[in-house]
Amino acid sequence: MESSIRLFSVRDIAIRMHITFPLILVWAALQFGLFNRGGWAGAIFGIVVTLLLFIIVVLHELGHSFAALHYEVPVKQIVLLPIGGVAQLSRIPEKPGQEFVIAIAGPLVNFGLAILLAGVGLIFGQEISLTHSLQLLDNSGRFTFSSVFSYVYVSNLLLGIFNLLPAFPMDGGRVLRALLATQLSYDTATTIAVFIGQSLAWLLGLWGFLNGGLFLILIAVFIFAGASAERQLVHIRSVLGDLIVEQAYSRQARSLTPESTLRDAVKLTFSTFQADFPVCEGEQLIGLLTHTRLLEALDSHGPDTPVVEVMLTDITPVTPKESMFAVQQRLSEDRLDALPVADGKRFLGLITNRDISEVYRMVSSYPNLIPASKVS
Repeated sequence: MESSIRLFSVRDIAIRMHITFPLILVWAALQFGLFNRGGWAGAIFGIVVTLLLFIIVVLHELGHSFAALHYEVPVKQIVLLPIGGVAQLSRIPEKPGQEFVIAIAGPLVNFGLAILLAGVGLIFGQEISLTHSLQLLDNSGRFTFSSVFSYVYVSNLLLGIFNLLPAFPMDGGRVLRALLATQLSYDTATTIAVFIGQSLAWLLGLWGFLNGGLFLILIAVFIFAGASAERQLVHIRSVLGDLIVEQAYSRQARSLTPESTLRDAVKLTFSTFQADFPVCEGEQLIGLLTHTRLLEALDSHGPDTPVVEVMLTDITPVTPKESMFAVQQRLSEDRLDALPVADGKRFLGLITNRDISEVYRMVSSYPNLIPASKVS
C-alpha cells in the first residue's frame, strides 16, 4: 500500500500504518477531552487507550497471519487504518478447514487476551466483572489505571465478539462460509453467507435509523459493501480461476528500446492506442513505461528524455502459465493497467486489465467459450 508507513515486522510480515491513522488519535483526544469534557486528562486518556487498542488489533491480525503461514499462505502485510487493521493474505484457501482456522484465529486472540487481562487485573486489585467494567466506562476520560484497564478490557472483548458476526468482511462471515462449504460448493456457501451478512446489514441499518444511531448505520454500510465485494471476488475467481495468461495476452504489443525517448512513446500511444510500453534490449525485457509514469516524466523531465531514465525496473513480469485471476488481483493491488509477459527475460507480450475484463465478460456469459487450462 503506497500510502502507508512501515513501522516494524514480525516473522517477515510488515506492520504498516496508513497515513490517515493519526486521525483516529485526534478524534480520540477530541472525544474524551472536549466532547466528554475531560480536559487534558481526557485527551490523554483517549490517545492512550486508542494506542493500546491498536496494539490489540495488531495481535488480532497476527493471529490470522500466523494461522495463514501455518497453511503456507503468504501474508503480504498488516496495515493499520483509522477503522481497524487488515492482514493482507495473498489468497484465501478454499479448503473449509483451513479458512475456518485462519478466520477464527483472530477472535481467539481477543478471548485469550481477555483471560490474560483478567489475570493482570486480579493481581492489581481490579474487580473483573463485565458489569463493573461497563459502569467504570461511564467515567471514561478520567486518566486512572482503573478507567484505562476497564476500557481496554471491555473493548477487547467487544472486538472479539463483533468480529464473530456472521457477515463479511468480519471473521464471522468467513467462519460461516467455511462451515457451509463443508456441505456445499464454495460458490454456494459464499452466496448464502453474503445473503445472511447483507440481511444483517439491513437490520443494523434500520435499527440505527430508527434510533438515531449514526455509528450503526456506518457499520451497516461497511458490512453491506464488504459482503458485495466478497461475492464479486469469488465470482471473478470462479470465472478466471482455471484460465491462464497464455489465453489472453497480446502478442502484438509494441515495445520501446533503451534509445527511445518519451516523445517516441507519445507517438506510439497516438498511433496504436497502446498505453503501457515494455522497454526491451533486443528480446530482453529491461523495464516498463506505464502511462502514469509517462505523464509524470513528461511533466518533470521533458519529451526528449530517454525512457531508460524514467522507466520502472522493479516490475516482475508474469509467465504465460500463470493464473489469470492471480494476475488480475496483482494488477488491482499494484494499481497497474498492464504487466509484461516474459519467458525468463525474453519479452513475449503484454496483458492488460482490458484483456482480462473482456475474457471475464465473455466467459461469464458463455462459460464453455474458452476451455480451462492447467495453471502453473
